[in-house]
Amino acid sequence: MNRISLSKDKIRILLLEGVADSGVALLAGAGYENVTRIPKALDGEALREAVKGVHILGIRSRSQLTEEVFAAADRLIAVGCFCIGTNQVDLEAAQRRGIAVFNAPFSNTRSVAELTLGEIVMLMRGIFPKSASAHAGGWDKSSANSWEMRGKTLGIIGYGNIGSQLSVLAEGFGMRVLYHDHTAKLPHGNARQASSLADLLANSDAITIHVPETTDTVGMIGAREIAQMKRGAVVVNNARGTVIDLDALAAALRRGDLLGAAVDVFPVEPSRNGEAFVTPLQGIPNVILTPHIGGSTGEAQERIGEEVAKKLAEYSDTGTTLGAVNFPNVQLPARPTGARWTHLHRDTPGMLSRINEVFAKRGLNISAQFLQTANEMGYVVVDSAEARNEAEAILAELRALPGSLRARLIYERN
Repeated sequence: MNRISLSKDKIRILLLEGVADSGVALLAGAGYENVTRIPKALDGEALREAVKGVHILGIRSRSQLTEEVFAAADRLIAVGCFCIGTNQVDLEAAQRRGIAVFNAPFSNTRSVAELTLGEIVMLMRGIFPKSASAHAGGWDKSSANSWEMRGKTLGIIGYGNIGSQLSVLAEGFGMRVLYHDHTAKLPHGNARQASSLADLLANSDAITIHVPETTDTVGMIGAREIAQMKRGAVVVNNARGTVIDLDALAAALRRGDLLGAAVDVFPVEPSRNGEAFVTPLQGIPNVILTPHIGGSTGEAQERIGEEVAKKLAEYSDTGTTLGAVNFPNVQLPARPTGARWTHLHRDTPGMLSRINEVFAKRGLNISAQFLQTANEMGYVVVDSAEARNEAEAILAELRALPGSLRARLIYERN
């Protein structure tokens, strides 16, 4: 007998918001072809209705997965966020229902870094106002407030995957690099860690932000921090819309304290193309406004499609949770024979003993066992070389254990 818990042709996959073809191709290559694709985001009743009976859901940044959506998703086991962030997902609601959530935190780093560097060039040369003038018939040929990148100092707030890659690119332009991060990071090239955020702000000709949205980063750049910036500096935010006070930034730009700014992310963004967009930065010269497109390149979307689809397929095939943002992370090899179960539970004393007792009382040997705990959750994977046709009975008993959130029979192979 060679059986999986649910044959792949019966596993329903719903992909919203134009997930890249690369993701669909990878899923098909793994045997998952029962895929429905919708090119736009869904919300409200339409989304709640669409997720009924779906086992795997793929979204990008617009679809909002709330408690109500998860309550309607009666068969959902996994969500793939084909993007960087997961702010659009109620991760706790997903975790309570044993739904793993995956994303692609690294696949668009190059795209964002390149956009940031290009914007700094445009801002320091005042290209956008000059271009707008030329389109209107003007001829603003002047070197006033127009500067080279070489010899200037770039201040990077958040020296993670994007910030560190940007650091290398900026040095190629001949820039000096300062960076500030809440943890000590090994510098790339000749970059230097600033002694403080204030030190970075006061000594940088261009400042760019690359931090996640956390309680520590929301509002981290306000009127006080903007006042600490070097006069004539340029500011770029391609990270999260909540990290900088846009009213304070607009005021500084209108006063002439800053030379320019580029912003790709906003505290409130339209939910779909065509909706009105409003920001206090509109109408200010030498300000670049883009509609959250930092990672919107063909190459980035192709990489994201492959990365997230691979994680979803591996989770379904083997129970591997590597890359899940709301589950303990476990990487598991598939076994050619035997049976495998997974068990997600509240991390309480004695749970592992109770799981082992389910097998011990049947005289079944556990050939491999994996356990990982995180955030008061425990995730156990159990392999047995011989289930003796009791795989379904074992699954039912695992599900009945106190504190269980979800148990799955991944496969049974003889």
